Amino acid sequence: MTVETELLTIERKFWTGGADFYRKHVDEKCLTAFTDMAGVVSNEQVAKMVKSDEPRWKNISFQEKGFLQPAQDTAILTYQAEADRANGEHYKALVSSAYVKRGDEWKLAFHQQTPLH
Repeated sequence: MTVETELLTIERKFWTGGADFYRKHVDEKCLTAFTDMAGVVSNEQVAKMVKSDEPRWKNISFQEKGFLQPAQDTAILTYQAEADRANGEHYKALVSSAYVKRGDEWKLAFHQQTPLH
């Protein structure tokens, strides 16, 4: 499996996984940039934002836009995501995530979403 494929698999699980998945796959500190929230948060703070282990998104699709691995332990990807929220509302965004390798695991260190209308 390529690094790009591995990270896209992790990304997809962020859209569908529960709080424990976030605790395991978000780095100790993560820089986030959303329209209503931006800043450095701990992985526990991110996990607490996941209100339930119930699916939050359905009909998820990704269109890859770019991937860069500037160092063996660092990778960045960008994709367009479309999904339906649990309440049926459609969501479309340009998403970027940066990962760092900690031991044998990739950890999310940066995540940004720009909603598209």
